Order: sequence, then C-alpha cells, then structure tokens
Amino acid sequence: MPLPAAPLNRRRLLQGTAALAAAGAFPAQAQTGKPPPGSRGPVVAQIVDMSAAQQDVSRDFLVGSRAAWQDINAHGGLRGRPVQHLSLEVDGTAAGLRAALTSVRDNAACVALSGTTGDPLATQLAGLLRQDNLGLAHAAPWLLNSSLEIDERTFPIFASRQEQIAYAFKSLSVMGVQDLGAVYASAQEQAFYSEDVARTAAGMKLKLQTFVPRDDLKALGQTLTQSTPSILLFVGGTPELAQFTQGLEKQSRQRYIVALADVNLQTLMQMGAARSTAVIATQAVPVVTASLPVVRAYRETLARLFDEAPTALSLAGFLAARYTYEVLSDVDGALTRASALAAFQKRAAVDLGGYRVSFNAQRRGGAYVTQSMLTPDGRVVG
Repeated sequence: MPLPAAPLNRRRLLQGTAALAAAGAFPAQAQTGKPPPGSRGPVVAQIVDMSAAQQDVSRDFLVGSRAAWQDINAHGGLRGRPVQHLSLEVDGTAAGLRAALTSVRDNAACVALSGTTGDPLATQLAGLLRQDNLGLAHAAPWLLNSSLEIDERTFPIFASRQEQIAYAFKSLSVMGVQDLGAVYASAQEQAFYSEDVARTAAGMKLKLQTFVPRDDLKALGQTLTQSTPSILLFVGGTPELAQFTQGLEKQSRQRYIVALADVNLQTLMQMGAARSTAVIATQAVPVVTASLPVVRAYRETLARLFDEAPTALSLAGFLAARYTYEVLSDVDGALTRASALAAFQKRAAVDLGGYRVSFNAQRRGGAYVTQSMLTPDGRVVG
C-alpha cells in the first residue's frame, strides 16, 4: 500500500468531525486505502466517540491506530493481504453506537473490532455485544471501567481506572496523607466513575471528599477553602481540567492535582492551564520518550505518516492496533470472525516490543501504569 506523499495533520484529517457529531451523521470510512483488485483483505473495525466530551481522547487514539495499520500494510499486511481499517465515528449516543454496531455486524468481511474509544463507549459496546450474543472479538478497547465484568468477547489491554488510581496514590499512605479530594468534571462523570474512586480510597484508608460543579469548574476551583484537601483527584477530560485549574489560580493554598489517562498533559500545557498548580497524570502506556522498541517504532511511524507530536493516547492507539495484528497473525486456518474470536479467547501473553500484555484472573491484559508531571513552570517531567 502506498504511503502518503506528505505527513497528515490530525486536525486537517478529522476536520468537520464536530459538525458531523452535531448532525448525528457518521459514515463508515476505510482509512487505509483500497487494496489491489482480487486481494481484498480482512476488515478490522474501530468505533470512536467523537462527541464533545470524548473527542480529545478519541482523536489522538485514532491517529495512533491509523499509523499502526498503515505501517502494517506497508510491510505486507496480514498474510500478504492489506488490512482494511474501517473507522466509524459516533456521537456518544446509544442510537449512534447501535447504528455503528449494526454496520459492523452486517459487514461480512469484518473479523474483529479493535481500539474502541473512549471509555464510556467501550463500556456500552461491551454490554451490547453481550446482549446481542455477537461472536465478534472486541480487542484492545480504551476500557478503563474497573466495575465492568469482562466476558469472553472483550479483551482489554490497558490498566483500569482503579489500577491507575491505586498507582497514583500508592505513595500517599507512605507520606502520611489521610485526606483526598475527588473532583468530577460533571454529575455524569460522578455517576459513571464514583464507584471506582470510592472503592480505591476505602482500600487505601483515605478519607474522601467529593466535589461536583454546580455552575462551572472554574467557579468550583475558586470556592475551595483551607479545609479542602491539598491533593485532588480530577476525573474528567483535558478541557475540563484546564478550566478547573484556572479557578485554582486565585487560591492561596498550594494544590496538587492527580489526573488519569484521559488527560493529555501536552494539550493542557498548550491551553495555558495549571500555571500555579502541579498536575500529575497517570498513563496506561510507557512514556512516549521511552527506549522500548515498540515506542521507538511508534515515534518513527508517527513522524513519517502524520504531522503530530507523540502523545500517550496516540501511543495507546498504536499499541491497540499492534496487539490486534499480533493475535490475528496467529489464527490457525482461515481467518474468520469465529477463528479470530477463538484466537483472542486464548488470552495468550504477547510482548509488543517491550509492552507486555498478560491477562489476569479478571480477564484484563494490562496493568502497566506510568506517571508524568506538568510543573507550574510548564515542563512535563516523566
């Protein structure tokens, strides 16, 4: 498959997505080009949530997946045939997801789902696959929901939210910290994620205070008092965190914010946020400057194909595609939905160039967590 003549810019490539979200129109798009006549390869579908709340996560993740599939096809594809990477962009509604899943189900060439993004969408899709009893592998979704019971169709490879929170807070008890604040970007995040947060805090014997904005997050940041914990867990996306830190600028007490893997520190810095607040973010992948072979391959591929800076979320998308490819490569006999699902259900350990996927008793294949800090002077420290 020919490579692009020039690097592609993510914002140019995805231009108009927000308008489509508002209109509720999301056509299927084959993103890896047309295979030569007579050599049509298997289809791998990726459903991504491009609603306002999730597009900051989904855009980067999708770029990483596209880069991986293009690179895979440039090196011979799967069994000598190009993989057709089919991305379906949805608007975050149940109806939009149902329509996308119907399109995938009716596409006889589609052998697997891969890299569903973001977390609420991946959670809903796992439920629909179980409800419909659809024999289709749901590989490497951006599924951070710790409360979801994983069945025989879904194969998460990234650390859950509870694992991320535990990693972020493991040093607090050693430091003698007893109080923790949990700030939710909205009531929706509180409803979706509070169980994970409360369970982890209780397990670490931390006293938890919960904060949800009545009006907006900037106002919430301005109304904190001296009795508010100095360490705050923020549950939400990058734009919402930026707004909250703007409110903290008028606070005299130094605060430390712990964010989770949905937050992009580079974007947060570009937005001029956290100028007086240190932000520590967990990542469910290696740091993008790591020397691991798969991370080096990711940086090289991204630089060659896209005019984009490396980010943790696009690295996650790259890893999702590479994991899917590795499992599909090991399918015995004809590659079909059934044989692909059977291959994933083996839950074999896979080493993706230093990023190891190894499933536990809860059927989750990733516990890899790292941290980076955005300092008040604008540096990202790994």
